[in-house]
Amino acid sequence: MTESNDKGGRKSLSLNKPLEVKKGTGDSGKVHQNLVGRTKTVQVEVRKKRGAPAGAAPSSQKSVATPSAAQPAPKSPKRTLSVSKNAGSGQGSKSRGKKDGSILTRDEMAARAAALQGAREQAVKQKEIDAENARLRAEQEQRLAEEQAAAEKVSSKEQKEAEKVSKRRSPEERRKAEEEEARRLLEEVNATKEAQAAVHREKKKTAPQQEEPRQRTAKPTQDRAGQPARPKTNDAPGTDKPATTGPAGRKKTVKRGAADDRAATATRRDAQPRRRSGRLTIGEALDDRGPKQRSLAAVKRARRKQMAQPADSPQKVFREVTIPEVISVQELANRMTERSVDVIKSLMKLGIMATASQTIDADTAELVVEELGHTPKRIAESDVEIGLGGDDMDSPDTLQPRAPVVAVMGHVDHGKTSLLDALRKTDIVSGEAGGITQHIGAYQVNLASGDLITFLDTPGHEAFTAMRMRGAEVTDIVILVVAADDSVMPQTIEAIKHAKAAQVPMIVAINKCDKPDANPDKVRQQLLQHEVFVEEMGGDIQTVEVSALKGTGLDALQEAVLLQAEILELKANPNRSAHGSVVEAKIETGRGMVATVLVKKGTLRVGDNFVSGPAYGKVRALLDYRGNQVEEAGPSVPVEVLGIQGSPIAGDDFVVTETEGQAKEIAEYRQRVAKEKKVTAKARGTIEQMFSAIKEGTADELPIVVKADVQGSAEAIVTSLEKLATDEVKVNVLLSGVGGITESDISLAAASQAMIVAFNTRANKQAREEAEAQGIDIQYYSVIYNVIDDIKAMLSGMLAPTLREDFLGYAEIREVFNITKVGNIGGCMVTEGVVKRGAKVRLLRDNVVIHEGTLSTLKRFKDEVKEVKSGMECGMAFENYHDLKVGDFIECFDVVEVAREL
Repeated sequence: MTESNDKGGRKSLSLNKPLEVKKGTGDSGKVHQNLVGRTKTVQVEVRKKRGAPAGAAPSSQKSVATPSAAQPAPKSPKRTLSVSKNAGSGQGSKSRGKKDGSILTRDEMAARAAALQGAREQAVKQKEIDAENARLRAEQEQRLAEEQAAAEKVSSKEQKEAEKVSKRRSPEERRKAEEEEARRLLEEVNATKEAQAAVHREKKKTAPQQEEPRQRTAKPTQDRAGQPARPKTNDAPGTDKPATTGPAGRKKTVKRGAADDRAATATRRDAQPRRRSGRLTIGEALDDRGPKQRSLAAVKRARRKQMAQPADSPQKVFREVTIPEVISVQELANRMTERSVDVIKSLMKLGIMATASQTIDADTAELVVEELGHTPKRIAESDVEIGLGGDDMDSPDTLQPRAPVVAVMGHVDHGKTSLLDALRKTDIVSGEAGGITQHIGAYQVNLASGDLITFLDTPGHEAFTAMRMRGAEVTDIVILVVAADDSVMPQTIEAIKHAKAAQVPMIVAINKCDKPDANPDKVRQQLLQHEVFVEEMGGDIQTVEVSALKGTGLDALQEAVLLQAEILELKANPNRSAHGSVVEAKIETGRGMVATVLVKKGTLRVGDNFVSGPAYGKVRALLDYRGNQVEEAGPSVPVEVLGIQGSPIAGDDFVVTETEGQAKEIAEYRQRVAKEKKVTAKARGTIEQMFSAIKEGTADELPIVVKADVQGSAEAIVTSLEKLATDEVKVNVLLSGVGGITESDISLAAASQAMIVAFNTRANKQAREEAEAQGIDIQYYSVIYNVIDDIKAMLSGMLAPTLREDFLGYAEIREVFNITKVGNIGGCMVTEGVVKRGAKVRLLRDNVVIHEGTLSTLKRFKDEVKEVKSGMECGMAFENYHDLKVGDFIECFDVVEVAREL
């Protein structure tokens, strides 16, 4: 067997049969070596020794040229040692001598073919890579040339435009523009130089990585005898050098090509600087385009942005800032478009330490806004109600006639309910439908003539008072029911007072005229005592005699109502958003909060968003007074509304809003106000407020509710108070009665902002709580003279005070001085009394008053003094008057207000 060394130094075993190299046609004697990225071919020539003995075994030793010194020489697998068993046989040796040195194993032939194929493929790939690099470099150079040409074109165009603009400018503007352009060009040149320097530095850093090949260490080769091979020399590429003579006596030459070229290149690179440490990637080695450059579009954008920027700094914008009652520091800064730090600094100047999340009041915010140069605009929380319900005034062209709204009032058991039932029976529509199915506190009667009348079923006067107290003047006409047998009773008088306070026209219905003891004339006479002047007594109030039990006189009552409505000319605009009032509200099982609403103007429809006092919602359903569902309700139509969130109260307004958010915001504001009123108990109608109103001259009559222990005391107090009346002031007794103070009395006083005079009587617990909640003053007395004295003092305070002049003194003008920027000043001598600064003066010329005014200056020598006494000299000047002459007299006096008494 034969041992041989392969490329990796591993030993392989082979048979005794000597190896032979088959002679090829084209690649005979050539060896292809495939390295990383390179392919090398070495020509090998083998010659036999001459003069070998014929009978001796042929030697299988041959000389193999080693590869280039730049690469380690692989150990040849063809060198074998053979031992012949038939050395003595000449014929056998001869036949073996023909095959010796030219036979290869099958595995070695396959390995050699694979190596040759890999070398060819690597060469093809290397050519493709070189072609692609060349194409990329050409494209990069072409793109750079195009960008440079385009930039030069844009620059020339901008220069022409600049020249055109400069021709239209003034010399000073042209000079400034040229300086600016020169500065810009200088900056561009500096930027270009810096970019080129950066590119040059980058190339210096990357050049060693791109050009210096990997250093390799050549391993020394050995010949077949085991001796080190002679080192190669760097000869010129492509030259042949004689090789060492082999054992056969033939000379061996090696063709030198690419390997020598690479060795020469490596020698030249030794003079260049060493590359930087680090791994060189294939992308960096192939990319020779250098650092990334700006595109033409980026250059255009930068120039456009530079030209668009103004030369001066942006001017500060001053705004109108809306300031609510409470606002946070951050929100205030946002509304001013200022930094919150600046706002906090302004607050610190005012002595207020606050963070951006803390809130400040409107006064402080206004000071901050003014300090920063903005215009403050104060708003209140109540501004959310601005524009609620639209325009209150409708144009006359949009108004259409509407049905009158009638409230029935009177004493208990005088037949109010019976009269209402009798009027409902006259409704021709309900008669056809089988009567009223549901009572909702309000309904309409359709007369045979086609006219409609809306009736409100109010339990006594309490609901009427509650509605009037909240400003809901929904009633057009009041029907006062008086029984013909009982005549005028206390609650009748109370109803009269309410109707007069509301300034609503009245119609008196004298009921129970069918009774034998009925006396209508007595009723008319008693009404005169309460200033109810009926037509039969020469007045203007209609009276109708009716009988609710028998149904007589109902037509006359309806005609009286229609006549009064025609006089009032009741009209409304149905083509607008609805606006009405709540008659009553209650909670029903399965339906929730249900409110009876009387529409005053506009049309209410299903799906409308609304707000009613502290409640709001969306109309889910509408029910008429018969219980039928309807889609809409016009003016003077009572309906039940479903879909309310909250608890409205009788008399609350009912207004349709544009959005649900607006309705919710208004309702929440009203809830806050109601809560604050309960906490602070804002008093209405207190003595202090009444005196302030009197002092301002806004009150000319004093409303009072009188309650006494007996009727005689009440009548005496009322009579005494009425005697105090004059042409300027008087006492308006809203109600005088006997007994304790009730909640009804408190409601009446709250509706009219009156005070309650309690003579030997007290208020019950409910009335006291209601008075405290409403802020009503209750004055308790036990002596009638104290009542009269207090009321007299109040009426005296209502009288306008008288003015009285108090003479102070005279002064004579002795000399007139004209002072620049001041005017004429009189040099005076006080001849009588005293002269005071700020007092009223009159200028007398020949005992005739020619001017009356006020002293603006009073001086002694150069000092301002308060007064100058008789016999002393002084200087005086008038406010806005300078016509002074020598010999004029000045009269000085004071004006004193004197309170009047009854």
